[in-house]
Amino acid sequence: MSKKVCSDAKTALQGLLFDGMTIMAGGFGLCGIPENLILAVRDSGVKNLTVISNNCGVDDFGLGLMLQTRQIKKMISSYVGENATFAKQFLDGELELEFNPQGTLAERCRAGGAGIPAFFTKTGVGTVVADGKETRVFNGETYVMETALVADLSIVKAWRGDRNGNLVYRRTARNFNPPMAMAGKVTVAEVEELVDVGKLDPNYIHTPGIYVQRVLQGPRYEKRIERRTVRK
Repeated sequence: MSKKVCSDAKTALQGLLFDGMTIMAGGFGLCGIPENLILAVRDSGVKNLTVISNNCGVDDFGLGLMLQTRQIKKMISSYVGENATFAKQFLDGELELEFNPQGTLAERCRAGGAGIPAFFTKTGVGTVVADGKETRVFNGETYVMETALVADLSIVKAWRGDRNGNLVYRRTARNFNPPMAMAGKVTVAEVEELVDVGKLDPNYIHTPGIYVQRVLQGPRYEKRIERRTVRK
């Protein structure tokens, strides 16, 4: 068995967690979130966390569970509108928040994984997003400089993975997972199906195993739907 394969989420996080660390968590809304790893982080009791994620789950699921236990000190996000606990803690001054335009957040993670320390973008120029940041003119247009994001730990979720940590995501559940898998100093991936090396078509691997240090097969997934919409 590959040394990367772990029996469960608690084992996969052993020796990686410490107070005050920065964690990237893949997912978009409740789609493609590392459900089992989030629960294991919560149950560990680690605190004063900075969490980089597109959003913070909902009140009783996903990263919202770690808001309930007040383990998160700061969120770096692009959308938090579905979480009443988040809003209350922020308005009460208990939670720090660094807002990012969604594309900027994605590129900050990708840049961190690619070893690019900063980049310039037009997004946010002339708004509070650009306050205190360097701006520069290229070809007559003003751009704002954004810095890359790197985490002590990235937790991601994939559809299929092999024992070397090669990952394949399914449809929209791919979302923020690939760039965040690249941008962690250590990356732990949970998968729905763990297969032997050679079972995945190399042409369809989204995250190469070189970025993944530990992998586990999740025992169960709720896969909640945040807002159910159906045709009449």
